[in-house]
Amino acid sequence: MLPYLALLVPCALGIAVRQSASPPTVTVKNGSYTGVHNPTYNEDLFLGIPFAQPPLGGLRFQLPRPVNETWSEPRQATEYYPECVGYGGDQIGYNVSEDCLALNVVRPAGYDGQSLPVAFWIHGGGYVMGGATDRRYNLSFIVQNSVEIGKPIIAVSAAYRLSGWGFLDSQEVRDAGVTNIGMYDQRAALSWVQENIAAFGGDPSKVTIWGESAGAGSVGIHLISYGGRDDKLFSGAICESGNSILLGIENYNVSDGQAIFNNITEATGCSDSSDSLACLRGVDFETLNAALNVTPSYDFYPYMDGNLIQGSQYDQLNQGKFIKVPLLSGANTDEGSAFGPEGINNDTAFATYLTNTGGKFPLNESTVSTLEALYPNLPAVSDVLYDVPLNYSFNTTYGTQYRRAVAFGGDFAFHASRRLQCQSWSAQNVSAYCYRFNAVPNPLPKQTGATHFQEVAFVFNNLQGLGYADNPFLGQPQTYTDLSELMSRMWASFVHDGDPNGHGLSGYQEWPAYDTVAGGGVGMDYFFDTNTTSRPEADSWRGEGINYLNKLWKSDYGR
Repeated sequence: MLPYLALLVPCALGIAVRQSASPPTVTVKNGSYTGVHNPTYNEDLFLGIPFAQPPLGGLRFQLPRPVNETWSEPRQATEYYPECVGYGGDQIGYNVSEDCLALNVVRPAGYDGQSLPVAFWIHGGGYVMGGATDRRYNLSFIVQNSVEIGKPIIAVSAAYRLSGWGFLDSQEVRDAGVTNIGMYDQRAALSWVQENIAAFGGDPSKVTIWGESAGAGSVGIHLISYGGRDDKLFSGAICESGNSILLGIENYNVSDGQAIFNNITEATGCSDSSDSLACLRGVDFETLNAALNVTPSYDFYPYMDGNLIQGSQYDQLNQGKFIKVPLLSGANTDEGSAFGPEGINNDTAFATYLTNTGGKFPLNESTVSTLEALYPNLPAVSDVLYDVPLNYSFNTTYGTQYRRAVAFGGDFAFHASRRLQCQSWSAQNVSAYCYRFNAVPNPLPKQTGATHFQEVAFVFNNLQGLGYADNPFLGQPQTYTDLSELMSRMWASFVHDGDPNGHGLSGYQEWPAYDTVAGGGVGMDYFFDTNTTSRPEADSWRGEGINYLNKLWKSDYGR
């Protein structure tokens, strides 16, 4: 475990915190927990609370099991749990362990007897890395903002199993009924919240699930889970750079997972076992960890299993088979600079990139030809990289057709499906608030633009840059601080009311609900920027290309 005072206070808050003479205590279903009081923010923090039994030994590669013990003496909830085992840069500097299924609760103090709305944070990291202890996801600042606008909320962050530990697949896995266990970990944490959050002063009927990237994709899955069945685990949803369309799921076949499973059982000496899954449960951690660590990270993600994820995501959205709760959803202007390629210097290279965009399921010749026409090598058409002049010449390392590749890459990975999700909510008369984020924080070069993940520091109001190698706000003008304050308060207002407009700041236009009927087929987004006043804008950006991409979700990505 990571010491609370060493991790959360100097590293995460940058302040000195002492426990009060009478530390906060709550009594949940299984027993009592004692947390720590932060007088600077007047918040109570409860850290490292297990929401499931440790997934060790025979519980490895099993669906999460509820905590099955009770206790009479209060237990300490003043230290973070280790992060779940993952593979990537987000794990650097954090302890990791198989025993990781825990959550954290941050509540404003002084609201005894009240029932506050709850924000439930799901971290990103491509389903292969990241954790609820990541300093960049410090919840104290947004909780403080909620108090300042008179809309106090409680915030929760939870772990889930990653990579092959949480997303192993094969026929053996399916026969055992243990698919997508990382997603079930999230649902187990949500169930724990339903059972216990009232003890902290939270309202279980007002829980907003909230995530970024893979976390937003997770939110998107929960919105369509079990064919759109509402298990009353949440009442609102926030998706930052991710949504209910997950690329690759609808083309996925168990044979893909089977090949990976076979490689892992071979590497761990389980290939000849009569029950290879049971054999893997008995393999020592070091051996299994080594086998999973050399498996490409992109091979592990949620997949269609006929149960939690039952069928076509496109069809579910189109038919209104999703959980109808208020939605806040958006993406960053230049997502494609993180998900599109560099080094595209001619039409042939661009066509090859398009063909291979589907990965294991390459696009067909007709689809590629159409996309070439819809995404020509014209800067005015491929208008991304907001701060970069249209006549800017990229070198061959970036690629002379870099702007073109970034435009398509961002639309394919995020913008098209985000628009489809917002349109689907509008078609069912369910409130949706959609956005485009367009700020370029320190230390990114302008060629990177407003790329993936960059809105996170703004939403969390992390003005100190906690957890970042370089503070995103360092050396930036006041408009960056102002934008962060606006976004953090809008997110808090949405958690509280299902509407982001109660943020209490003057000088900003109202964020309109996404309404394609009123807009003649076009909804309105909110455009977040630091070079101009943030404001509503028509969601018509690159309409022809995005409309065509959204048809591909229905047709197996143009194979």
